[in-house]
Amino acid sequence: MKKFALIAFAALAAYGLSACGKSDDASEDAMADNVEMPADEAMSTAAPPVADAEATSDATGPTSEAAAQAGEAAQDAAADAAAAAEAATTKAEKTM
Repeated sequence: MKKFALIAFAALAAYGLSACGKSDDASEDAMADNVEMPADEAMSTAAPPVADAEATSDATGPTSEAAAQAGEAAQDAAADAAAAAEAATTKAEKTM
C-alpha cells in the first residue's frame, strides 16, 4: 500500500509540474536566417571605433636601428646555438 501511495504521489507531482509549464506556439521552424544575424549585417550596423581622448600619441617604441640591432643579436644567438648543436653531435658521434 505504501508503494502505491508513493507512486501515486510522484505521478501527481509530475502531472502538476507539467501543468504549470508554459506552452508557446512552435509552428514556425527555426531557420538560420531568423536565429542568427548574418556576419555582413552585423558588421554593417556596428559603430566605427571612437578615438580615446585620454590616449597619448607620444609613446615611443623601438627605433628601426634598435630593431635592426635586436635582429642581428638574434641571428648571432641562433648561429651560436647551431654551432653548439653541431659540436655536441660531432662529440656524440666520436664517442660511439
